[in-house]
Amino acid sequence: MRARSLNRDAPLVLGIETSCDETGIGIVRGRKLLSNTIASSMEEHARYGGVVPEVAARAHLEELVPALTAAVAEAGITLDDLDAIAVTSGPGLSGALMVGVGAAKALAVALDKPIYAVNHLVGHVGADILDESGTPFDYPTIALLVSGGHTSLLLVRDLVGDVELLGETIDDAAGEAFDKVARLLGLPYPGGPEIDRLAALGDPTAIRFPRGLTLPKDMAKHRYDFSFSGLKTSVARWVEKQQDLGNEVPIADVAASFREAVADVLLTKAIAACADHQVPRLLLGGGVVANARVRELATERAAAAGVALRIPPLSLCTDNGAMIAELGAQLIMAGHAPSTLDFSADSTLPVTQIQVS
Repeated sequence: MRARSLNRDAPLVLGIETSCDETGIGIVRGRKLLSNTIASSMEEHARYGGVVPEVAARAHLEELVPALTAAVAEAGITLDDLDAIAVTSGPGLSGALMVGVGAAKALAVALDKPIYAVNHLVGHVGADILDESGTPFDYPTIALLVSGGHTSLLLVRDLVGDVELLGETIDDAAGEAFDKVARLLGLPYPGGPEIDRLAALGDPTAIRFPRGLTLPKDMAKHRYDFSFSGLKTSVARWVEKQQDLGNEVPIADVAASFREAVADVLLTKAIAACADHQVPRLLLGGGVVANARVRELATERAAAAGVALRIPPLSLCTDNGAMIAELGAQLIMAGHAPSTLDFSADSTLPVTQIQVS
């Protein structure tokens, strides 16, 4: 690939995101969102009650070109107009990642454009820069990322240069716990929206489910870590006990009490991180942010603690290519060199590695 001059003021970047079950193609010009096209294979996975990696990879192969065509048309550009390509290198499902990485490399070579291989989790933080209100993104900030595959608490001192992992889940991610509890209650996949819907009809104080890793003995070692496996098991035992007693299971109360436990743990640890690091800013990201109680409790807790809360538009909270494009644009504007073509998909890419160079 020949050396070329990059537009570092407002680069036109196409982002490709295929870390799980959404085929995301996004196009940005600097900090302006031009297109955010997402093709989801969720309906295919619903038959199995969860994401099947091989099914996800095949769906990406089928959806990537149509999504790319739609995104370019919506943005009103041509591929030749692009300044660069950005792609999720990891973390995520290996097979799914490889589809996006392969497509991005092919585009970069065919178009003779530089490529930026970036971190999926840091991309969730970058999504907030596309806020149409124009409110500046200030550093440092605490970021709570909650999805089906990840539950992470980050200290972001610089989006493109300094991201520290404070804590993460040591077992099930929050979104995964929602899916498992939904299955236990006989609700369809994906479980998050179903539990959210039912919880609105229930009493969140009806059942006191455990808050994982919040006891003093746990906080000493796992102050910023999360655990939802025990909560899931507790819900299962409670439901089984009611069934053994011949009682009707109050599904709405179970859903509301479970949702409250998850939201309580997430925000307790996030606000604690803000206080401990003297950072009066909290950013939420990831698909679980669509949960009504998580957003409501975040607003309450942040206001009480004097913490400024930022939540990207819901269309930018789930996995999407726009956040990957924006992270690529931020790297370009900060003067970072492109990645070489030697990088590969990395399912366990650490969040501290913002760009694979």
